[in-house]
Amino acid sequence: MARKKIDPDAQVTASSGNVFADLGFAPGEAAVLALRAHLMGRLRLLIEERGWSQVQAAEQLGIGQSRVSDLVRGKWDKFSLDMLITLATRAGKRLKVALA
Repeated sequence: MARKKIDPDAQVTASSGNVFADLGFAPGEAAVLALRAHLMGRLRLLIEERGWSQVQAAEQLGIGQSRVSDLVRGKWDKFSLDMLITLATRAGKRLKVALA
């Protein structure tokens, strides 16, 4: 596959720090989507760091193996923010919420 050349005259827009806001989602929805993405990423890393198989992760998190598969494959639309918080606490993690 040939690499695409970058146009040196192309306009570059700095990120706001939230890709979902940058994509045009409403501020509240962008915040929830960013939190969900962050929690899913952290849970995937936790499963990997602990060396859990999907079956072991399912047992530890109290969900089915197919749900663990959805989690590690990044199927964000299948997990609410509430569920991701629940899974993190089942994994022994404490969540901190801060308003900036």
